[in-house]
Amino acid sequence: MPTSLLLELTGLAANGTLADAPEKVIPSLTWVNVAFASSFILINGLISILLGLRLEKSLIISAIRCLIQLTIMGYILEDVFKARHPALVMLMTFVLIILGAYETVYNKSKLTYKGMFMSVLVSTGFSTLFIGIIGAKWAMRQDPFWIPETFIPTMGMLLGNMMSGMAVALSSCLSSLTTNKEHMETYLACGASRWEAGRSIAIEAVRLAMLPTINQMSVIGLISIPGMMTGQILGGASVMNAVRYQQIIMFLISASTALGVLSAVVACIRVIIDSRHRLRPERIEEGRASLFQDIKGLFVGGWHMLGKVLCCKRRKQEYKKVEDNDEEDDQSQRRPLLR
Repeated sequence: MPTSLLLELTGLAANGTLADAPEKVIPSLTWVNVAFASSFILINGLISILLGLRLEKSLIISAIRCLIQLTIMGYILEDVFKARHPALVMLMTFVLIILGAYETVYNKSKLTYKGMFMSVLVSTGFSTLFIGIIGAKWAMRQDPFWIPETFIPTMGMLLGNMMSGMAVALSSCLSSLTTNKEHMETYLACGASRWEAGRSIAIEAVRLAMLPTINQMSVIGLISIPGMMTGQILGGASVMNAVRYQQIIMFLISASTALGVLSAVVACIRVIIDSRHRLRPERIEEGRASLFQDIKGLFVGGWHMLGKVLCCKRRKQEYKKVEDNDEEDDQSQRRPLLR
């Protein structure tokens, strides 16, 4: 059995220390262990109180959400892993995508615009599914690609990193469009298209969103040991196999974040600068978006669209009826008077 250079240098392989080592036993954790770990949150609360940060309420709510959400997800994933059905796996994936888009728009964004949820949802879904399916199929060699033990955690990590990047990019884009309104109007007045005028803002927004991922890749393995690698090692997987999985995940995260952020920024500029190349700062709304208002707007827009479709169908029928009458008149005029 080949040994590593480190073992040869230390003499552990020659002394048989590895062979005498006991098998690794994974401890079974209980809620008592979780309760003990949760006591460390008191350190954060104490710092917040001493410095007057006023984060005690947010800290308690976040800790409770962490416990409840992870517990619910654990029970759901157990059933999904046991069922091993592609429909359940894709349903779980779509639920994660919707929740990720909701968190980005309604909890992380202080500046919003009408239709932001749909654009973020489409951008998130396309980028994560596109990169995730290709990565699981060919990079991770999963056949089929939807194996739940691999595909669902991978999609969760892609969505988690994309949420942060997309929130940073959209915040930067909307704030730049608001503060640089005069410059944008000058560009547009001089004949620039909306893509030419918003190019510098889009580039800066995408750059800011990609910087955390780049910094994370530069320090991973040198300073920090990432979560997926740690989980696989604790689960008994080979260390080098866990390393390769983590490398693949980081590259997938980088690609999906860049693709999703770029599409979301393009959609943002398309809304704020209309098709007539006019800046529309009134479409930017300060404060968090309202889910009920967006649902109301969706129903109103759908009702108007349905009315337009019915109106067009009615006009088409009337136009066809007029054509039929004209055709009958033409045929009657062509009939001979004498037979």
